[in-house]
Amino acid sequence: MPTAIAVTSRELVLPPPDGQTPSAVVLRPPEEQSLDDALAEVGALLEHQGYLVALYPAATPPPFIRRLHTVRSVLESERMALCPLELPPLAVAVIARQLRQLSVSDISPGVLACSARLLAHYVHAGALLGSVAKLDRVPVSLTSHVKSWMPGAQFAVLAHPEPQLVKVGGGGALPGPAFATHMTIARGQLTSHGHGTAPRDDWVSGALAPSWGVGDVQEVPLPAESARWWGTAKLIEFAAAIPDLSVLYQLVASVRKEECHWCGFELIGDRCAFCSCPVPRGDEIPALTQSAERPALTSR
Repeated sequence: MPTAIAVTSRELVLPPPDGQTPSAVVLRPPEEQSLDDALAEVGALLEHQGYLVALYPAATPPPFIRRLHTVRSVLESERMALCPLELPPLAVAVIARQLRQLSVSDISPGVLACSARLLAHYVHAGALLGSVAKLDRVPVSLTSHVKSWMPGAQFAVLAHPEPQLVKVGGGGALPGPAFATHMTIARGQLTSHGHGTAPRDDWVSGALAPSWGVGDVQEVPLPAESARWWGTAKLIEFAAAIPDLSVLYQLVASVRKEECHWCGFELIGDRCAFCSCPVPRGDEIPALTQSAERPALTSR
């Protein structure tokens, strides 16, 4: 039975790439659901599915994060993994879809939950912004702040894997992935300018996507948390990621697996996703943190 994947808003449930990929569970915030109802819902999920992996942006409002930890604590369940990701909301949605794809394979629940941090290395996430005046999650120079007040100025920002910012039309370019990807786009209250041969209202899909060599572009609704994450509602968010299930499976399967010495779950990386217990020091396991070296992929 597939491990259930949960997210914290409906917009983080992206359309499945095929008829076999299960959907994700949407966990509701405290203002929309009582604690008793949340406990009953998650308890039923664990009873039916066996294991639950909840992904959420690290920028999720604190009351919601506290609710997730409260539910796990009250249920006293080591079968519920909480996985915050230091990524923009759309990128979290993309990784959630990848975990949904992998959940139907023979990957164990512990490894599946740990895979979120591994797969994050292969996501190129950013946005086209009409202003960077309130952007505080990506380094922004004083010059860029000043330029953001100019009428019509737009900025292409890469938040991950390496932060970078360029002014659209200024000659700069965002570095793209060196492997095959598909791009997911979510439009906010922004109409992008043309660039080169791109249509005037389609810079991301008409200019950026071709320059990155993405194989396909899909548009989805903008996540509820995106405007807060990027500091403006005038944005077009994008994320390029690996679409192929066989490649995703190969990436996960290529990493050395260990057994958590505390709860017994199988894991990859430097700590268990279910109990958060770190791998003992001295164990030669590649730490799959945001700064770790990622396994090699064949160039496209």
